[in-house]
Amino acid sequence: MKRVTMADVAKAAGVSKSTVSQFLNKRYEHMGEETKEKIREAIERLGYHPNYIARSLKQKRTAMIGIIVANIMHSFSTEISRAIEDFCHEHDMHAIVCNADDDPVKERKYIEMLRARQVDGLILFPTGGNLELYKQMEQERYPVVFVDRKISEVNIRTIVVNNKEATYQAVAHLIEKGHRDIAIITPPLTIYPRIERMNGYKQALNDYRIPIKQEYMISTEIQRMISELSRLFALPDKPTALVAGNDLSFFEVMKFLKENGLRVPNNVAVVVFDNIPFASFSEPTMTTIAQPAYAMGKKAAELLLQQIHHHEELPDSNLYTFPCTLMIRESSSRALI
Repeated sequence: MKRVTMADVAKAAGVSKSTVSQFLNKRYEHMGEETKEKIREAIERLGYHPNYIARSLKQKRTAMIGIIVANIMHSFSTEISRAIEDFCHEHDMHAIVCNADDDPVKERKYIEMLRARQVDGLILFPTGGNLELYKQMEQERYPVVFVDRKISEVNIRTIVVNNKEATYQAVAHLIEKGHRDIAIITPPLTIYPRIERMNGYKQALNDYRIPIKQEYMISTEIQRMISELSRLFALPDKPTALVAGNDLSFFEVMKFLKENGLRVPNNVAVVVFDNIPFASFSEPTMTTIAQPAYAMGKKAAELLLQQIHHHEELPDSNLYTFPCTLMIRESSSRALI
């Protein structure tokens, strides 16, 4: 079957090829409604499909970007990816989402694969394990935005939240409710947000003159959290409050508490640093440190498209910090004083 071309559409609509091209690229400034309707009808009747490969070669763009998520199991990552995809859709771009599983080897393969496919830019939740590759993209001025994780050794636009300050506020809230034995559980302290959250926890205890207990600070792989929680709650001085460093840690905490007949907040108050979809209607409702994930994703997409279309120089400050919100609910509301 002969492929329908732009010239065929132009002939059927009684207009020039350049007019059809303007229609396809949504440049309607000097195009009447009657002309648009003729072209639209001709495209539908002939079954014309634009040749995106030819167009990308001509424009030196593919209208595609890549999103490499560190761990797609996090609801926070999913919300950000959705915001990026929505923004791309509004601007006639396409997004390819890849999941690196917090594995630098997978991350490198995805970066290389997406660049080989000539995507126009990348939005990356960096593992931190491919520093030379990050530096190479920076030197090439390849359009890239980092999300959630700051890599100090490179000058790349980065979007984060105020991890330290937000955790500090949550711990201060627990202290003001009378808690002194406050524990924290996070995955290993290998990346920027986890380190900053731990720093916020320790700073709050220091400022309120509460001794920091090493045994109350758990940073381990998800699969080892249950055993570490068993050790924690076997201590003579059990914690009366617990901060879960992200949603996956929180799920392990709740699993452990249920298996051991411990109730929130009667036996232990709980605060979770993450966006938990059911937080406002669970039993009890959960106190969360909510991150503005959708706004962060939209900003990441905006920054990337600015680079793609304008190749602008990096500003003096390339770190964009979004504030979190402490959503106080039943899981931390019971006062000990």
